[in-house]
Amino acid sequence: MGAEKLQKATFKHIEAELYQYPNTVKEIKKRRMELLYPYLEEVDENQGQGVNSVRSISRPTERMATRLTADKRLRNLEEIAEAIESVYNDLNDKQKDFVRMRYWSGRNNASPVMIAMETDVSERTVHNYKRRIVEAIGERIGWM
Repeated sequence: MGAEKLQKATFKHIEAELYQYPNTVKEIKKRRMELLYPYLEEVDENQGQGVNSVRSISRPTERMATRLTADKRLRNLEEIAEAIESVYNDLNDKQKDFVRMRYWSGRNNASPVMIAMETDVSERTVHNYKRRIVEAIGERIGWM
């Protein structure tokens, strides 16, 4: 890694995204469903158009694909989730244990000492894991 270092606020933001990752995955699924199956009011087709009227050709698959790719919120959520997943998948087992314990267990008050004892590494290693993982995610997202 170069001399570039994450600013404190960016570091905290990435950590917040790590804490929210399980919810982000749920939000992605929910948003995809909203875009694929939007609420449509029933339309009365008997309003001035006869059988031979010009009607637009329907391409539902293309319309759905366009909605999915054009939605900024969905793209942003997916970009963050993919960066987290990519970094997580590259970790060794102890590092994965650290991420699950620190960010996804719901035990946000777990101290570095407690995590070190439970993952059988030193407290310094826990701090190094945290820094390296957050920085790797920052690089993947493009925030570094």
